[in-house]
Amino acid sequence: MDEITFTPRELDVMSILWRSGSGTVNEVREALGDELAYTSVLSVLQTLEDKGYVRHEPEGRAYRYHPTVAPEAAGHSALARIREAVYQGSAELMFAQLVSDRKLKRDELERMRRLLAERLKEEP
Repeated sequence: MDEITFTPRELDVMSILWRSGSGTVNEVREALGDELAYTSVLSVLQTLEDKGYVRHEPEGRAYRYHPTVAPEAAGHSALARIREAVYQGSAELMFAQLVSDRKLKRDELERMRRLLAERLKEEP
């Protein structure tokens, strides 16, 4: 499972499963907040299961779905695709875009600074 890819709807569903840890079709459907049919949500979950991103276990008359891939792994794959597609492979350009966001709080920027400092210490 090297490259993890999601459609926008699949990512919505995965986000719910990552936040809650698991969910039935009805729980996911309610959390989505859209007026989607039960069968539409079920279809997305089944597709995610076919891709190996979720698993299910019986719970009464329903199934409870659990994510099998961590959000960090999915994020790494997504960022790599964005870096290549939008920033011509440049992590520096992507980082510059991120830190230029005026909505970032000072404490977030300070944590980023510490992460960079730690990463630089790893270099020979």
